[in-house]
Amino acid sequence: MPVWKKSSSGELRVGVLLFDHFSNHCLANAIEPLRAANDLAGVDLFDWQFLSLDGDSVTSSSGLEITPDGRLDGMSGEMLFVMPSYAHHSHTGAPTQLGLRAAAKRFGIIAGFDTGAWLMAVAGLLRGRRATIHWEELDAFAETFPEVEVLRERYVIDGNRITCTGAIAAFDLAMHLIASQHGEALRQDVATLFMSDARVDGGFGRARDRLVGRALDLMQAHVESPLSVKELARRLGVSQKTLEARVKAALGATPRQVYRRQRMVVARNLVHDTELGVAEIAVRCGYRDATAMTRAFRAEFATSPRAVRGAEARGAAA
Repeated sequence: MPVWKKSSSGELRVGVLLFDHFSNHCLANAIEPLRAANDLAGVDLFDWQFLSLDGDSVTSSSGLEITPDGRLDGMSGEMLFVMPSYAHHSHTGAPTQLGLRAAAKRFGIIAGFDTGAWLMAVAGLLRGRRATIHWEELDAFAETFPEVEVLRERYVIDGNRITCTGAIAAFDLAMHLIASQHGEALRQDVATLFMSDARVDGGFGRARDRLVGRALDLMQAHVESPLSVKELARRLGVSQKTLEARVKAALGATPRQVYRRQRMVVARNLVHDTELGVAEIAVRCGYRDATAMTRAFRAEFATSPRAVRGAEARGAAA
């Protein structure tokens, strides 16, 4: 997935186009990882607005009503998420077709979630493209739109058109977006927060590396008393060279770098969420003293634990 041009404020702006009977599950799996990435980074990397064609409220398949931030024709941005989910055939009329065609000129990327590919195809946005859809609709989709190369994949990226199957695949796609824009380390942080196996994803079309997933679990279990890379490899039943190569291929970093990142994420969470002193946080993250931990914290986040707490205190007092 390419690194797209951001807005002038630095965020990647996403419009989320909802229709009646949209899936809460799909929506949450697409947006919550972006929200978590913002929280973990400490800055707004992603900005999103909920939209409908006419600006009126929409109701999910389970009865949740959402009042949009605005109309589709009133927004532009880097990405548009199209989310009809259930009853998508009732949304294939002229307003949707015209709205999506016009939106394709204002948004850099159009991404159809669940049955969103059907609306994109009806609007002519997938002609000559590779695409997928919720697998219950796959055969009918292929028959109805012969001009589309239909693939049985979890998600398909074809230039500036993205299509995705169900809610679980929406989470995978959101994680891929995070990694493509801001690196594998942030994706790992987000996936760890959600207790997800999506921490390790070899990319579209490639299987996840289970050895690397086991290595991450072992690291996470030994934050306070870190293991050497040699000991990690021994416990995993592979050579140190094999472990280093597999981690590097999956995450773009060495085991030592990944392990340090995990420990620093724990440290940052303790700084944010507890009143523990820096010395105690250092011990809980496997450092002998506060100075060594602070040095590693500054190298990872370009700030110090005390500066983070100072900023939070000033924000609370404002």
